[in-house]
Amino acid sequence: MTNKELMDEDLKHIFHPCSQMKDYEKLPLIPIKKGKASYIEDFEENVYLDCISSWWVNIFGHSNDYINQKINEQLQDLEHVIFAGFTHKPAITLAKRLVDLTPEPLQKIFFADNGSSAIEISLKMAFQYFKNKGESRPLFVSLQNSYHGETMGALAVSDTGLYKDIYNDILIKALHAKTPSLHDEDEAIEDMRRVLKENEGKVSSVVIEPLIQCAGGMLMYDASYITKLRAVCDEFGVFLIADEIAVGFGRTGTMFAIEQANITPDFLCLSKGITGGYMPLSVVMFTDDIYNAFYCDYNEGKSFLDSHSYTGNTIACAVANAVLDIFEKDNVIEENKKKSKLIREKTQRFKTLDNVLEVRQRGMVCAIELKKLDSNRRINLEIFQEALSKGVYIRPLGNTIYFMPPYCFTDEELNKMIDVTYEIVESII
Repeated sequence: MTNKELMDEDLKHIFHPCSQMKDYEKLPLIPIKKGKASYIEDFEENVYLDCISSWWVNIFGHSNDYINQKINEQLQDLEHVIFAGFTHKPAITLAKRLVDLTPEPLQKIFFADNGSSAIEISLKMAFQYFKNKGESRPLFVSLQNSYHGETMGALAVSDTGLYKDIYNDILIKALHAKTPSLHDEDEAIEDMRRVLKENEGKVSSVVIEPLIQCAGGMLMYDASYITKLRAVCDEFGVFLIADEIAVGFGRTGTMFAIEQANITPDFLCLSKGITGGYMPLSVVMFTDDIYNAFYCDYNEGKSFLDSHSYTGNTIACAVANAVLDIFEKDNVIEENKKKSKLIREKTQRFKTLDNVLEVRQRGMVCAIELKKLDSNRRINLEIFQEALSKGVYIRPLGNTIYFMPPYCFTDEELNKMIDVTYEIVESII
């Protein structure tokens, strides 16, 4: 079938995410037939360089031979089993490896199947922890411009109006403090202290995206803020939830962004890169103290009753273990530092363009923010279509172009990604 035939069949039945479906009257919907390494290919043999890791998940590219092998091996034994009352070796192995990779206080893991679910679980656990101890702390605090997912609890602690505003009437109450990505770091810390002081005894947790506010426009801030925030959370006796769903697994230059702040959160939420884009999986990591607050006889009513049908999926856990294998055997973090350096060097020239406001980077994430143009002009769509015509797939966030390529990108592919984008930005009037 042709791309057009498949698109027409799709549009008869499918409502796509983050889409105004009416756009597809003019904007082609591209059916993808296959992918390999850095490229995806449609049904008419057009190939596209995947510069955003297919929504930040395919960290080792498409159809990775080693991950394929490990999936096939696991399929011979067990595809899935209920995770209540049963367990399996891939989950046990993965849990132990993640505990070994993260700071010592994070000793326990709860499995889920996507990033929003991980946030929901951490919020529920934080609230119930205090409830189990006789306190009601119904409030949560996050940062301005934050994004934590699109289920109801995750939306509530987000501050991205485009996704959230329409649901405000039915969301739990959340508070927002100034973000260090838009304000002076000390000013942001003092504002967080103010929010916690004004609501002392009512807040259960503070939730942040460490180092990069991704869906909020790839805004970035320094690790020193997180170090200070940890002390403020301790001062007011509230939990710190680190949402590393997007930035974990090497994106910021270290395995986890919190390493750069030299702190341990009370909850660490992980997803996306954990399975290299192969399977839905997320985990919430937390401390023994939190775990013990739920450890009781069943009739005491302190159990944490949260369940998902695919919790701890066997294949997903096997894939996650394969991803960790690749990190170990290929020395990925050190190799990424070389690629990050190349990206930094190659993107400096964007700063000379009159229509570029800022270039910013953390590890393997780079953002080029354009100056505001006509508000009725969908510049992100123009850039997307022009880049696609040149075989480069990027998906700007409003006026912000960003690169979040798979770690398998070669120097040649990094150069192509940046050169094509530069030509487009330079030509924009």
